[in-house]
Amino acid sequence: MMNIITSPFWSSRLQVNAKKAIFHQWEMLETSGCIENFRIAAGLKEGLREGWFFADSDAYKWLEAASCIYANWPDPMLKIHIDDFIALLAHTQMPDGYLYTYNQIHFPGSRWENLLIEHELYCLGHLIEAGVAHYATTGKTSALEIVCKAADLLVRDFLNGGAPMTDGHEEVEIALLRLYRATGHVPYLDLASALLERRGRAHPFFPLLLPQNARVEKRKRVVKEQRQAYIAAHPEFVPFEVPAGNYAKTPKNSRLRWALNALTGKYFQMHTPIKKQTIPVGHSVRFGYLETATAMLCRLTGDQSLLPTMEKAWKHMVTYRMYVTGGLGAVPGLEGFGRDNELDPEYAYAETCAALAGMLWNWEMAQITGDARYSDLFEWQLYNAAAPGMGLDGTTYLYNNPLACRGGVTRRPWFAVPCCPSNLSRTWASLGKYICSSEENNIWVHQYIGSKTILEGGQGTLEIDSSLPWEGKVRIVLDPATSSALTLRLRLPSWAGHVSIRLNDQSLDLSTFRLSNLQSGTASGYDPQLSTFLPITRTWSPGDKIELDFEMPVLLRRASPKVRGHRGKSVLTRGPLVYCLESVDNPGLDIFSLRLAPSSLQTEFSPTLLGGTGILRANTTDDKPLVFIPYLLWANRGESQMTVWVNT
Repeated sequence: MMNIITSPFWSSRLQVNAKKAIFHQWEMLETSGCIENFRIAAGLKEGLREGWFFADSDAYKWLEAASCIYANWPDPMLKIHIDDFIALLAHTQMPDGYLYTYNQIHFPGSRWENLLIEHELYCLGHLIEAGVAHYATTGKTSALEIVCKAADLLVRDFLNGGAPMTDGHEEVEIALLRLYRATGHVPYLDLASALLERRGRAHPFFPLLLPQNARVEKRKRVVKEQRQAYIAAHPEFVPFEVPAGNYAKTPKNSRLRWALNALTGKYFQMHTPIKKQTIPVGHSVRFGYLETATAMLCRLTGDQSLLPTMEKAWKHMVTYRMYVTGGLGAVPGLEGFGRDNELDPEYAYAETCAALAGMLWNWEMAQITGDARYSDLFEWQLYNAAAPGMGLDGTTYLYNNPLACRGGVTRRPWFAVPCCPSNLSRTWASLGKYICSSEENNIWVHQYIGSKTILEGGQGTLEIDSSLPWEGKVRIVLDPATSSALTLRLRLPSWAGHVSIRLNDQSLDLSTFRLSNLQSGTASGYDPQLSTFLPITRTWSPGDKIELDFEMPVLLRRASPKVRGHRGKSVLTRGPLVYCLESVDNPGLDIFSLRLAPSSLQTEFSPTLLGGTGILRANTTDDKPLVFIPYLLWANRGESQMTVWVNT
């Protein structure tokens, strides 16, 4: 399907992504030395390598984002950057396909030594995804030839390997499966399957980890000595100053928990085979990428034996280990999952990349099952866990996303580990593909984002005009090429109150349609399992029109009593948005101790605040005025205090 987004809410953000964010990120990649690393590795420049050993991946994600942006927002300067970088990659890549600047510069001839920690395959995975995206959006093979060369090397070196030949950060599996989709070359599918199946096969795990960790530390010392020698010989050299990271409130036992997670393999999802991983553990981004790849494999091969485990893991995550925003990761030291019901709002790490990984997984699960709960969680994470990551200006970002902040968290132009900015940009640039899907005579509307979709196989077009996220009115015009018998499946969101639907100006009777009768039983108070698809089967004619009106009440969601520290507190949501109190809107008030009078709540749209936004007005129990803003917009006006949970 091809999709053009017309939503006022999203089109403005996509324009910022295309006109500002992508160029800001390129500038930061140049300034930080990330792009220069490739020139040094290629022998085109002399210099000092900068950044973490996995820094290459940030440039590859930028290339994927830039390629997708250029398809819809062609810009001559962006094309120059894309073409120049692809040419640089061709110069840097070794004859056999290897490409990893850390080893090429610091340890020539070394490769695959410390896969659990140094992320060679993670980097090559993002390279492969970038090449696939460039080929899909431009039809050119310049990047595809580079990534196929790299993937062929991986097939030769890894297809018949054992448990030690497994990367510590899942990602290359997704990339290989996408490359298989693009090329039909079966060895890429075979390797992705092999890499997934060998996870959790090393028992005990720590004898595999500890020697690699020792080698990594030794190599760091070598790099430090090389760095000191270079700076001494080049006194004019000014190294890049990495911006300070954001504050993350950390439990006292955080380091111990990280050590136990790492030594048992849980941190890497290496503790048990994938068909037994029914509980989400470890680093939340890695977990999301693992589940995404497993779901992709299930779709491509039809191996339904993979599905029950994923469904159990998803349900466990949603029920016990996910924040009310859809954020994933309760323990900052792990950047990952805590125990069941461990959802402290101040400790919340909820990394932006983890939300994006969750969205990828939900999309794949929605395609496999046709179940609305996955599309519902995709929407919720899109607005409340991913969208907060990019500021309104497109040049400032959040890495971690706490649900309560007493200070120390601000948007940054860059990070020491800048994985989130380009990850957000590549997601925004390809957002259109997540709105609808089709199979045979079925069309699913997953997201009510204003758009025009050209259906596959010349079936016609589907246009959505939507007032979301501020109001619940949606208009859909289905324009098939010829009158056709189709089933249009409309998602009824978990957040909606009463729903009215009109087909060609005639009200539909929903009395015979069974809505979900589940009661929310999640730790966070948000439950995507309350969503369902409404199927409408008929012969559709060009110009047929459906109008939906979703009631959008303000909901006071409560956490499970098993979640510590939430007694007497609620979080306010309306439609697909979570709202918060930010100190800049509520001067002179202690937003953590005040008490809300729920009966005073009123909705309002402010055309001037934060570029135009829906707000909630209310009073405290002692009659002081309050202003709630969407959580996705907080921290756009400098450092402030913020809370999602309020006393009620």
